[in-house]
Amino acid sequence: MDDTTSPPVKTIKRKLDLKEGRVDMSHGSGGRTMAQLIDDLFAAALDNEFLAQGNDQAAFDIEGGRMVMSTDGYVISPLFFPGGDIGSLSVHGTINDLAVGGANPLYLSATFIVEEGFPLADLDRIARSMAAASKDAGVPVVTGDTKVVERGKADGVFISTAGIGIVPPGLEFSGDRGQPGDRVVISGTLGDHGVAVMSKRENLTFETEILSDSAALHTLVAAMVETAGPSIRCMRDPTRGGLAATLNELAGQSGVGIRLDEAAIPVKPQVEAACELLGLDPLNVANEGKLIAIVAAEAADGLVDAMRDHELGAAAAVIGDVIADDRHFVSMKTAFGGERMVDWLSGEQLPRIC
Repeated sequence: MDDTTSPPVKTIKRKLDLKEGRVDMSHGSGGRTMAQLIDDLFAAALDNEFLAQGNDQAAFDIEGGRMVMSTDGYVISPLFFPGGDIGSLSVHGTINDLAVGGANPLYLSATFIVEEGFPLADLDRIARSMAAASKDAGVPVVTGDTKVVERGKADGVFISTAGIGIVPPGLEFSGDRGQPGDRVVISGTLGDHGVAVMSKRENLTFETEILSDSAALHTLVAAMVETAGPSIRCMRDPTRGGLAATLNELAGQSGVGIRLDEAAIPVKPQVEAACELLGLDPLNVANEGKLIAIVAAEAADGLVDAMRDHELGAAAAVIGDVIADDRHFVSMKTAFGGERMVDWLSGEQLPRIC
């Protein structure tokens, strides 16, 4: 991680060129370019009160409570990677989007887009992995669809999932609820998933194998809710774009700044070494089994203790503070005593990561 004492500068946001522009890989990166695509094109065209919530799920009132719905697509390459595959990943990812909205996940749907010539043995392996992940999480896949496209029109198989869940009474997590004085909490080490996928893609080997952190987080969230409940302002899983993109998004939604402490951010030594070798910043690398929470300061230490009692939160830590900042900057005190900006990823660091 670079160290600098120069003043932070943010790039001026420019509108999409809807007349001459073309989609490129950065539009799926989870960074600034993707956020611009969503804001200027999709959100503008589909504008409604639910999309305007700006979260990874939509919450709406129904008779007897509040329901949450989320959807996601999975185009990861390779399909099988250390610690998981596209089948288990599609279950975990959608469950997590529901869970960080405070919901108890109930049901999933799945759509398969399969390329002609794809081996049935691999498709069976993926389906069985999805089934095992669904069973372990207690969240069944209850409906779905299958489409086959011509050879060369897809990359093996793509999966799209959707999920619904119910939010218990008294909970309201949203990215616009952060307040100066709040603490930023992470559930564990950064970058495991992205580095695991990249090591498989590039045929890299390390002394200690790096496994994806892909996991369903709803039981961890339930433990967090039981401990801190309404003191939790919001939660988010830092997938594409990693911690940097997630915190920049939350800072913008809440109209605040965030200051991180590099020394407090957990990164496995082998992941740190792999990122140096690959020229990656762990703050930008995708995770699929971690979450970020913004929580009232008085509840932060107790929440971290409760998270550490859960296997998926064993390395939980307070990593920073929410501060008043009209510029909505995310910055970090470095291990060398300086300070640097933690900005949106401006390009595509790791394509096809989820």
